[in-house]
Amino acid sequence: MIDPAPSGSSATLATLRSALLAVLVLGIAGLGAELFLLEHTEDVWQWIPIALLGAAVLGIGFHLVRPGRASIRTLQAIMLLIVASGLVGLALHYKGNVEFEREMYPGLAGFALFKMAMSGATPALAPGTMVLYGLLGLLYTFRHPSLPHGSRG
Repeated sequence: MIDPAPSGSSATLATLRSALLAVLVLGIAGLGAELFLLEHTEDVWQWIPIALLGAAVLGIGFHLVRPGRASIRTLQAIMLLIVASGLVGLALHYKGNVEFEREMYPGLAGFALFKMAMSGATPALAPGTMVLYGLLGLLYTFRHPSLPHGSRG
């Protein structure tokens, strides 16, 4: 019978998990700084990603200080909120660009409107970065050793 966990695989997995966490921390810090420097602070909707990135830093700190089921579940909840905020952000950026383009060019419609909205003043795909970091965080927590064997997901 083939050994499902060959020697060294646990160490490799732990190294990969640590690398994922390091990339996540660097990405969150960079994105948070960028949003703040770009003054992404005009209204409540713009503060949400900054607040969630701050919550992620606190959640990661909680996990590093108190590794366990509670900190993993906390991270998973924060990462799901980050993914959701990224999806909402994509919609809001696109909607804002569509409104702007329709105001500038009232007859614009179809693919031409879509193209202009996607390349408009507000970067329509930028909130996708939130989705990516949220998914990266969820990947870090997937089947984490701190979770009981039956609930690793």
